[in-house]
Amino acid sequence: MHVIHKLFTPPGLLPSLTHTHTSVFLWLKSHFHLYHPHLCLFSWMVSPAIALAFIPLLLTIIIRCRYYFVLFYRAVLVRIWKDCVTGLSREERAYQYVLTHATPGDPDSILDAFDVWCSKVEFISNIGPKKGKILDRLLMEQSPLTVLELGAHCGYSTVRIARSLPLGARLYSLEMDARNAAIAEKIIRLAGFDDDTLIVNPSDEVIPLLRSDYGLERLDFVFMDHWKKCYLPDLQMLEGSGLLRKGSMIVADNVLFPGAPKFLRYIRKSGLYEWKVHRATLEYSKGIRDGMAELVYQGIK
Repeated sequence: MHVIHKLFTPPGLLPSLTHTHTSVFLWLKSHFHLYHPHLCLFSWMVSPAIALAFIPLLLTIIIRCRYYFVLFYRAVLVRIWKDCVTGLSREERAYQYVLTHATPGDPDSILDAFDVWCSKVEFISNIGPKKGKILDRLLMEQSPLTVLELGAHCGYSTVRIARSLPLGARLYSLEMDARNAAIAEKIIRLAGFDDDTLIVNPSDEVIPLLRSDYGLERLDFVFMDHWKKCYLPDLQMLEGSGLLRKGSMIVADNVLFPGAPKFLRYIRKSGLYEWKVHRATLEYSKGIRDGMAELVYQGIK
């Protein structure tokens, strides 16, 4: 209480307060509810100065995070608004656009229509054209005969993979959301791929059954683009299934944004893979850094 007494006497001392005294006055007012007239006047004088001091910080945050604000607007706010206005899901709206703007039986036309819609109309987290070209190249180099896709979503990456596979290859695509899977099925058939297998179930339920229920003996290529928290447990499940052989390739999208840190930490320490991250920007966005991990299984040493 000695401090309180000193601060209040004499009143004429108020104009010459130091920065330390300012902090004490503000602390006293907020914690002890002291509403001395001089304190009220002082608060009125200080508040605008504090507000002005925060303006440069606020502007810096806005400038640095502007791409994330744009992404939030396109991916969340626009989606909510259009869901309410149209009564359709975002994936259904994308399908309608592709259906009216693409050529049936032409995978390139379907992917181009998707890219236009996702970049100009609404945001969907497909792999997109830039990282998609990396995926195309890896598929061409590997020429895999058995491919597993985790996260078909609305069929964009499924079509992208299917068009790059050699004759006789088999593609098994998993999608846990039944509504999205229905859209993916339509997109895949629209592109002219009738032999691919679309499985509607969570990955942790399907992976243990790939050998017994689907007759798989080996996986040459795995593409991960589902929930990022599932990357690591699903990879470990694939290791335990015995379907990965030396030379099997796993490609995982969005390992930097939204990110899969546990997955990256595991592959770095496990010693089971030769790996690298292809750095890029987030699909259909500017200024947001992302990356796609490429893993080649070396087997248990």
